Amino acid sequence: MIIIFLLLGLVVFAAIGVPLAFAIGASCISYMSVSTPMFLSMIPQRVWNGVYSELMIAMPLFMLAGELMNVGGITNRIINFCMAILKPIRGGLGEVNIVASMIFGGISGSSVADTSALGSILIPAMQKEGYPADASAGITVASSTMGMIIPPSTPMVVYSMVSGGSVGALFMAGAVPGILIGLTQLVLVYIISARKGWHPAREKFDPKQFWKAVLAGIPALLMPLFIIVCVSGGVCTASESAGVAVLYSVLVGFFIYRELKWADIWTALKKTLISSSSIMIIIGFTQIFTWMLTMGNVPQIVANFFLSLNMPYWGVAVVFDILILIIGTFIDVSPAILLLTPIMLPVMNSYGFSTLQFGAMMITGLAIGLVTPPVGMCLNACNKINRMPIIDIFKGALPYVICNVIVLICISVFPGLTTALPIAMGYTP
Repeated sequence: MIIIFLLLGLVVFAAIGVPLAFAIGASCISYMSVSTPMFLSMIPQRVWNGVYSELMIAMPLFMLAGELMNVGGITNRIINFCMAILKPIRGGLGEVNIVASMIFGGISGSSVADTSALGSILIPAMQKEGYPADASAGITVASSTMGMIIPPSTPMVVYSMVSGGSVGALFMAGAVPGILIGLTQLVLVYIISARKGWHPAREKFDPKQFWKAVLAGIPALLMPLFIIVCVSGGVCTASESAGVAVLYSVLVGFFIYRELKWADIWTALKKTLISSSSIMIIIGFTQIFTWMLTMGNVPQIVANFFLSLNMPYWGVAVVFDILILIIGTFIDVSPAILLLTPIMLPVMNSYGFSTLQFGAMMITGLAIGLVTPPVGMCLNACNKINRMPIIDIFKGALPYVICNVIVLICISVFPGLTTALPIAMGYTP
């Protein structure tokens, strides 16, 4: 009864235009006012406790590092490095787009930042080389989904806070799925480009240009490797590594590339403040939602229901994947993680899914929601760049999003794809 009331209230408030964070809070307050009004005084405390976490410091810092990359010249060096290697290949700029997304995602941890930073540079360049407008935009948004899967990952930090899992282990659990998505998209771009004659291989490989791009890009390319090694190796926490990433971005932008200005830092701080504060508000109000579900024994009820169905392992995996794909279409990533994890994690654990595998499945599935209407945050970011209708961008992205779905199914059925690397690094799955 409680979950029906809360979800119905959430839908009603969201439908009349209430922002998602306040729609969640309003549905909880409405239910409390009717059922347990004595608990209303606990709401401020619960909201505060929801965001009062040392782990949450990592989220705005990774966002800030991504913003500083864009204005400090790091993003351009990543693109130049990828161009030196891949542009002579058939479909070269499409390949550049995907590899640059893999590297950029290893620094910012944000798919939307990936779309905004790389799309503004690569979409016009791809169209100039003969890519159709919808294909250039579609490849950009589809490849940017790796930003929240490849470590470091902002959603992984949020999931770690809710599930209690190790951030370092979760980063490692997302590495293989993220790389698999990138590799499958690279193959698909090559095949489609060869079939449709996009960006023919007109240029020869230039060793001088290659080494020039490598030397200029080394400071940028070392950054994601440094973050991953520090966190997974236990050298520093996720929050500390995020702080180091910000400092690294500032030093490289100021003293190596010399493109970063004080005014750029102020602009990056303002953008980060707006983006991170909105997520923090959602997290705070969602804590009330999950607290009420726990008080009503909803996770246990849902777990008992699934167990009574006697479904096989693969059946549960398919049901959960479908559920994630549907929810990701309508709800953004962080709210979906906060709402679903307390309910579904006990269920999945009872069927033998580890916390790491569940997290990788959830975030890989929710990443697809970033490029599917009507919410599609990456679609909206791309729309601001090229002013193309969202539905046209989605049509261009659809063949490459299928790669994400294939990888999602694989990691759901074969747990070793998400747990083998963390185990090799000494983590417990």
